[in-house]
Formats: sequence, C-alpha cells, structure tokens
Amino acid sequence: MTVQDKLDNGRITSLLTSLRALRPAAAEVIERVRAAAGYLESNAERMRYPEFRSRGLFVGTAVREATCKTGMGRRRKQSGMSWTVRGVHAIMALRCCELSGKLEDYWQARRA
Repeated sequence: MTVQDKLDNGRITSLLTSLRALRPAAAEVIERVRAAAGYLESNAERMRYPEFRSRGLFVGTAVREATCKTGMGRRRKQSGMSWTVRGVHAIMALRCCELSGKLEDYWQARRA
C-alpha cells in the first residue's frame, strides 16, 4: 500500500510507523521525515478521510479554494470598492455564514 493509499484510507498509524522506520542518511531528509511525522500526529483527527467521504464531505482543498476565489475574491474586487482589513474580515465572516447555511444562526447570536 502506498503512502497516498494509507492517507486516503485513514491509516495514519500505519503511515506513521512507515515514516518512523525510514533511516535516511541526509540530515535534511531526516528533518523532513520528522516534520512530516509530527504533522501527521498533530493533525490525525483532521485526516479521517474515509469518515468524511462517507458523510458526503469533500476532503480536498479545490472546493474551498474555489469558494474563496469566487465567494470572497470577486465580492471584494468589484468596481469602485475599497475595503479596510476589518471590513474584509467582517464581510468574509458573513459570506461564510451565508454559504454554510448558518446566516440566521449568526444573526440570532448577534441579537442575544
């Protein structure tokens, strides 16, 4: 099973075991392997890809990146618009609430 297969199938523990079994000679490679293992350990909870897929969720970044580009970027870059950093953050928060179907929850929380 390849590294990608292990990751895609949620076998993070097996992937960590494989990484730790490597004995690279170059110091730079040793550091990269150590960093990769640390990243996997710290983020294993976020890499439950089989579970996420079974729930119909996306596990790649393409959908999120496209949403940022179209949902956020175009909104901020329309003709004649200029934004402060604070304003952009506020609009982005509202757009995220709207796109995730939680806009009404946001307004209820603001009223409270």
